[in-house]
Amino acid sequence: MNSSDPSDPSAPDGTVAADAAVVDEHNPSGQTFMGQPGPLANLFSVELWERFSFYGMQGILALYMYFETTRGGLGIDPTVAAGIVGAYGGSVYIFSILGALVSDRLLGPERTLLGSAVMIMLGHIALALLPGVPGLVAGLLLVGIGSGGLKATSATLVGALYDVKDSRRDAGFSIYYMGVNIGGLFGPLLTGLTQQTWGFHVGFGLAALGMAIGVTQYVLTRKKLPAAVHEVPDPLPRAMYPIWGGIALAAILLVIILVLTGIIHAGNLAAIMVTLSVIGAIVIFAMLLISKKVSSDERSRVVAFIPLFLGTAAFFALFQQQFTVITLYSDTRLDRALQLPFLGEWEMPIPWVQSFNPFFIIVLAPLFAALWTKLGSRQPTTPKKFSLGIILMGSAFLLFLPMVPVAAVPVLWVAMIMVVATLGELSLSPVGLSLTTKLAPSAFPVLMMALYYLSVALGTSLSGALAGFYSAETEGAYFGALGAVTIVIGLLMLAISKPVEKGMRGVR
Repeated sequence: MNSSDPSDPSAPDGTVAADAAVVDEHNPSGQTFMGQPGPLANLFSVELWERFSFYGMQGILALYMYFETTRGGLGIDPTVAAGIVGAYGGSVYIFSILGALVSDRLLGPERTLLGSAVMIMLGHIALALLPGVPGLVAGLLLVGIGSGGLKATSATLVGALYDVKDSRRDAGFSIYYMGVNIGGLFGPLLTGLTQQTWGFHVGFGLAALGMAIGVTQYVLTRKKLPAAVHEVPDPLPRAMYPIWGGIALAAILLVIILVLTGIIHAGNLAAIMVTLSVIGAIVIFAMLLISKKVSSDERSRVVAFIPLFLGTAAFFALFQQQFTVITLYSDTRLDRALQLPFLGEWEMPIPWVQSFNPFFIIVLAPLFAALWTKLGSRQPTTPKKFSLGIILMGSAFLLFLPMVPVAAVPVLWVAMIMVVATLGELSLSPVGLSLTTKLAPSAFPVLMMALYYLSVALGTSLSGALAGFYSAETEGAYFGALGAVTIVIGLLMLAISKPVEKGMRGVR
């Protein structure tokens, strides 16, 4: 072995011994996975199964709520069902903020992830075994809170596998996020087929089984994670336990009272989540902008993040409608009858449309990565990428318009629409988290990340609230208006990209 090889333990400069110590600290098992620290395989698998169960359940959730009881559903009004799905999706991102606080102050990231994964599994079991609205409420609460906790901690655990200067870090996250899309691809495919063949509760049961597999393999291998993830970063003083326990109990009682008095009901959940997201964002922006711990450069970056926050919300208000309006559209407007060799005519399950997006991400993400790498310093700045993503998302909605007079829309037409939407996602979403960490004031990295999650929560909740305006009669106006407004927002983002870039103070 050449002594200049950085992997040669006999290298005379002593740097390798230090590198070996780093590897031992971050990868105590000493094993590797696709050239990455061995524990990445565990986290990859957990995220794959969690996304399998999450998207598998979400693929049939709206159908379960609005299908007639004779078809195994609950008979809820379709627009109300779509609003609930949007509100539930938005709540996951709000609960992720709660999960981050629990991880940082109470349990540490590793135990928070484990508890969240178990909670998700129990939620799917509730949906599978408990009939009617009680099972729906229990299941969505458990899955929503658990998914928020897992989302808040999983990326932290992946990051803990690497030293800050480890060149494998970006590749490791790419492998990890591939697990997200693999789970998102196969979840709706399998639960959709199961639901169509054996019913909704068996479909929810399949999601529970997938999460049980993820939890089991995680429990068996969790000791191989670095020691740091088992610790609580900023423990809450025990003297504060009664105070925060009382606040939590009061909040729960308030929600129960509002539900019992009818102030909160199924029809306004999406609007409530939109309101909470807006209020939370205003409060956090105000805290960051008036804090004396924020320098003038950092304050400028926070201000520059405001249009990016709004752009992200606008994008997800349309993108997340694949779980609300596009689900209704796939049920009522799509020609899902396929001619298969040797089998004759077969009807494609409705949730399969939701697997288009992760499939196209898996295919197109490497091409985008290669494109940005090839362009190097000539690639568009982040505000311009945001603008492109928003314009593409609006254009995807306009592509529904030629099909308005068509009685049975071809599946391939919706697939084409999802290609355009995925191109928009790849232009905006991957850079969102990265940019948030770059623009964050050094004293408030968690609050800045909370802002990003609130932008996604706002958009996702809006996707449910907007669904109330959709119907077969208003289809053309609905897709046309939302597509046009979103394109205008993207063009406005493009027009102010130069001032935004200047306000980012050196962050590209």
